[in-house]
Amino acid sequence: MTATTALLLIPLLVPFAVPALARRCLARLAPVTALWALTLAVVVLAGASVAALGALLLTGLLKLPVFAGLGDLIHPLRTASDLVVLPAAAAATGALTVGAWTLGRSALRQLRAFRIARTQADRRPAAGDLCVIESPHPDAYALPGRPHRIVVTTAMLRSLGPDEREALFAHERAHNAGGHHRFLLVAELAAHCHPGLRPVRASIALAAERAADEAAAVAVGDRRLTARAIARAALATRASHSTRPDFAPAATTGPVPQRVAALLAAPSRHPRAASWIALLLAVCATLSAGASAAGVLAFHHEVEVAQGEEPR
Repeated sequence: MTATTALLLIPLLVPFAVPALARRCLARLAPVTALWALTLAVVVLAGASVAALGALLLTGLLKLPVFAGLGDLIHPLRTASDLVVLPAAAAATGALTVGAWTLGRSALRQLRAFRIARTQADRRPAAGDLCVIESPHPDAYALPGRPHRIVVTTAMLRSLGPDEREALFAHERAHNAGGHHRFLLVAELAAHCHPGLRPVRASIALAAERAADEAAAVAVGDRRLTARAIARAALATRASHSTRPDFAPAATTGPVPQRVAALLAAPSRHPRAASWIALLLAVCATLSAGASAAGVLAFHHEVEVAQGEEPR
């Protein structure tokens, strides 16, 4: 195995260590900080893994005479043994193909759901940012777009008391104010780039919900009321099926008991432990990005050598 191949394998292995770090990140960092830290980390890790897969794919293709001719190679490309390069290239091709296919399917499904939800909301009169939809199914969520909307069904309104409704609305407004749908979209994209990042998608969604929980508690001035509103809304929607897109955040998603417990508990922070978690995330992202960049540059140099543009 050459140094180039070894470098390109590092970004494909590092993401498998991130889900455990993500869980600790949620426990140690403030929700907004955890949301940003995890999202930035998965952006770097996903980009590095895709770049590494692309370089492995091109390495295998340039070992074939037809592609070597198209690449103007006048010397054989210096790589590891074909017993390593060709299976790695085949695996990279499969991973990129599956990722693109599942991402395309998810994008079409989410776009269809968003258009339906947006059309439904735009047809209803709105009171400010609040849009009430007549439905026997309890549901409430933050709908991005222009303008942002808080969509709530009549069944959900009947399930909550007046104070609980205000807490629920404050939660959804926090989602829209924080642009949390963007974080969810990034997490969805990263999940299709590398299988190790799929569990982190749930951690980012939970961080977004926890951030909205805390913002709602501040807005209504009562953590217990906010916890009760979220719990009752979640119980009401337990047997209900929602057609909203996955990137439209809602107070009833994620591990609600964990979120309620966090609201009822006194906020506690562990600065030293939080610093170590943030540092480890940064190390993983930096290592992955650095190895990917070095591997791609080394591959590019080998191509130039094979083209006769650089000395062997």
